[in-house]
Amino acid sequence: MPISTEQLAKAGVVGAGGAGFPTHVKLSAKADTVVINAAECEPLLHKDQELILHYGDRLVEGLRRAMEAVGAKRGIVGIKRKYDKVIAHLQKLLLPGMEIGPLDDVYPAGDEFILVYQTLGRVIAPGAIPITVGVVVLNVETACNVAVADRTPVIEKYVSIAGAVQNPCTVCVPIGAPLSVCLEAAGGANIDDPAYVVGGAMMGFLTADLSMPVSKTTGGLIVLPKDHFIVQRKSWDWEKAARVGRAACDQCSKCTELCPRYLLGHPIEPAKTMRSLGFNLSMEANTAGSQFCSECNLCSYCSCPEGLDPRRVNAQNKQRIFKEGKRWTNPPFDPERAERLMSFRKTPTARLMQRICLTQFVNKGPLLEARPNVSSVEILLKQNVGAAAVPVVKIGDHVRAGDPVAVRPVVDGKTALGVDHHASIDGIITAISDRGIRIDRQ
Repeated sequence: MPISTEQLAKAGVVGAGGAGFPTHVKLSAKADTVVINAAECEPLLHKDQELILHYGDRLVEGLRRAMEAVGAKRGIVGIKRKYDKVIAHLQKLLLPGMEIGPLDDVYPAGDEFILVYQTLGRVIAPGAIPITVGVVVLNVETACNVAVADRTPVIEKYVSIAGAVQNPCTVCVPIGAPLSVCLEAAGGANIDDPAYVVGGAMMGFLTADLSMPVSKTTGGLIVLPKDHFIVQRKSWDWEKAARVGRAACDQCSKCTELCPRYLLGHPIEPAKTMRSLGFNLSMEANTAGSQFCSECNLCSYCSCPEGLDPRRVNAQNKQRIFKEGKRWTNPPFDPERAERLMSFRKTPTARLMQRICLTQFVNKGPLLEARPNVSSVEILLKQNVGAAAVPVVKIGDHVRAGDPVAVRPVVDGKTALGVDHHASIDGIITAISDRGIRIDRQ
């Protein structure tokens, strides 16, 4: 039986590799191709490759179901050529209509705009989404969740733990488990007074709170010294980024010439964005293009020879544009630019890792067979794009793993955009807040 979009929503399936867009909405469209994003282009993260090696059959079933849901005749797994062992394993499992889409080892190959271009040669217009070119993109872990959504809700998460740890690895933990459990699974930090990056080194964020619960979109935990380049750059506040950028930008334009979205023909030019630090208001030409920034951080961490932060300037401008209720509609678009320039201006991952000082760390993350014993979890009410879920339990209730604990709200008689969330361990509800629901194991 085909899986229904309602089953996906009730099972709590969202994009596991990014913003957490509800998967049932994606699969309610019609497309000719489903692309699995197995690029995993963030340095040091390996969970998607480990999932394919250990659960490749589940990935293929999820891809089959997704293709069936949207009416696609073609399924592509976009994966880097260098993962030859993973490709050889997966190739044996693919069904008719499915194929491998080999990718170069560059950053950001996992950006879905870049992925769609590299696998299909289709350019998504600025401000648009993959379905506008007939494509649905799913992350590896998302597809695995689709495969079992009619039997098992999303209650587990795979997380890579990397950097300055005793044993870099990938671990499966209950959703809502504290980040400290992930760190313990890797043997703990092997340095004193470390800093922690949640997500990838490029697009993740700093935290000092290892009690933070793992969500459906948590993909990695990277441990770094506090004086590391990545930590220092992520520690910049807006005032410092603006002050240094205003004083030091010499308009060399390298940030623009290597910007992945610019190379696709989008009207984003980070060098012009930097000019907005000194003058111009939002929605003038050099600022309006900020709304098309993917915030991949390539310009800030790799391209700029002065070590400035164009990504943060773009992000600040985006916030200002949206706050003012303005949007650049029908922007100029040069889709032929990708064919002219993209192949000559890719950023190799090896070069990127040197640039951001990650070559000293072990670049492996084997999946641990043993799963950590977790005594309590906090199920966040908002783990995805859309509305926060509404609790359907009360303090003192006993729950079993897989029981619904929060559901999509109904607003003006309509179910809001979102998904349901579930208990990830057996236990008792001990706290409910605006943030989440705490479950203690009994």
